[in-house]
Amino acid sequence: MENKKLNGQTAIITGSDSGIGKGIALAMGASGANVVVNYHSNEAAATDVVNQIIQFGAQAIAIKADVAKEADVQEMFRAAVAHFGTVDILVNNAGLQQDSPFQDMTLDQWNRVIGVNLTGQFLCAREAIREFIKRGPKPEVSVALGKIICISSVHEVIPWAGHANYAASKGGIMQLMKSMAQEVGKLKIRVNSIGPGAIKTPINTSAWDTPEAAEKLLKLIPYDRIGEPSDIGKAAVWLASDDSDYVHGITLFVDGGMTLYPGFTTNG
Repeated sequence: MENKKLNGQTAIITGSDSGIGKGIALAMGASGANVVVNYHSNEAAATDVVNQIIQFGAQAIAIKADVAKEADVQEMFRAAVAHFGTVDILVNNAGLQQDSPFQDMTLDQWNRVIGVNLTGQFLCAREAIREFIKRGPKPEVSVALGKIICISSVHEVIPWAGHANYAASKGGIMQLMKSMAQEVGKLKIRVNSIGPGAIKTPINTSAWDTPEAAEKLLKLIPYDRIGEPSDIGKAAVWLASDDSDYVHGITLFVDGGMTLYPGFTTNG
């Protein structure tokens, strides 16, 4: 019988109607967690993810919220607690890109990316920590008081020309995660990040959907394959489970070696 590592726990996964978030939601549902599938606009896609999770024998609901809006985030947590009783796991996944040459980037492009990718993670993590403290320990389901997983990117360490707002948001996530981990570790709240590399998702289809694009992208990946959302899902289940109980304040790069800077393979 499969060991469902997250039985009895509830996870909120932001932006989980597609892409990496969907991969994490499906993996956590398959591991026994109740899942809140958060979405911004695509209710049909979120409902489809909910239905897939229910087929695993887990429970799931879809909740609409813009993570950049404080009132939306607070209402999402209120609704999740009302439905499932509490929240044990937060996966801060919601994110977007609005790419532009630096000199042409508008303030709206800057603010929207920072608002969703960074401020959204702050707002959700704050509510999660408040709920963990209010609820108190649940040793029957987890050693930790609560778990927060921030979805970052290899671009928290790799600069990315033409994507200054995105790269800045991911660098900010790195320090947000580490500062939270330093502060709340004494409360037995574990905080970590996952830094995906190139993953096949709707946000980056043009980077891998033709043989030419895939060949170019693979030059950046020593392991010689492009990642799947399920790769991130498996890592997230591990980080949310007691199997990783002594892992705290780290970014787990799931990138096929992209952070090895493969351009230097032949001495630069």
